[in-house]
Amino acid sequence: MSDASDGHDNDHHDEPDHDGQHDATHDDDHHSHDDHDHHSHDDHDHHSHDADSVALGVLTVSSSRSQSDDPSGEYLVSAFEDAGHEVAVRELVPDEYDSVQAAVDRIARRKDTDAVVTTGGTGVTPDDVTPEAVKGLFAKTLPGFGELFRRLSYEEIGTRTIGSRAIAGVVSATPVFCLPGSENAVRLGVDEVILPEIGHLVGLAGRGVEDTEEAGDDVEGEMGDNGTKRGDDTETDDVE
Repeated sequence: MSDASDGHDNDHHDEPDHDGQHDATHDDDHHSHDDHDHHSHDDHDHHSHDADSVALGVLTVSSSRSQSDDPSGEYLVSAFEDAGHEVAVRELVPDEYDSVQAAVDRIARRKDTDAVVTTGGTGVTPDDVTPEAVKGLFAKTLPGFGELFRRLSYEEIGTRTIGSRAIAGVVSATPVFCLPGSENAVRLGVDEVILPEIGHLVGLAGRGVEDTEEAGDDVEGEMGDNGTKRGDDTETDDVE
């Protein structure tokens, strides 16, 4: 997507004398160098916790599909693996509030899962319940995800994007992204939004969790107010 460039003012202004121009240029160069060093240091610190490789949980929400007929789920798997990540678990659940909520909660709490992406159930039909089921699990919301997804989606489908309720947030120190069920929507959300930021978000959401566990703090049972990852819960109901 490309935005139209802002116009530049082409009016000519009186130029300063040579000495004044030299001094201003010297000062600008000095400040530019300082700004570069400052921003480089900030960027390094800000990204120091980024995860190089992410273990993903994929959840398809559908009452009519199976894993053998799930192009959106297949694309999620292939896109993440092609980007150097891994898929720790892949499941399919029906469009039912309790089923969706329980599956997202369980997958997010797994110690071998760093992030979760769901596909399906974000529309406006009566059985589209994914946002309602997942919102209650969020320790933090990521409203910018849905905002950016709909902005990009507008370029492809126009005003129909208002019917998409794609959302994201953090569940038990695990970023969770809820995408629509169409393959085109999944491609857009994964390629343009999730993959570019997944390592950064996983690193930020999990910052300090490992230290807490190594210190011997009790991370079993319910999630604390700080959103740290709960104990290992690796049993699954994988759909073959």
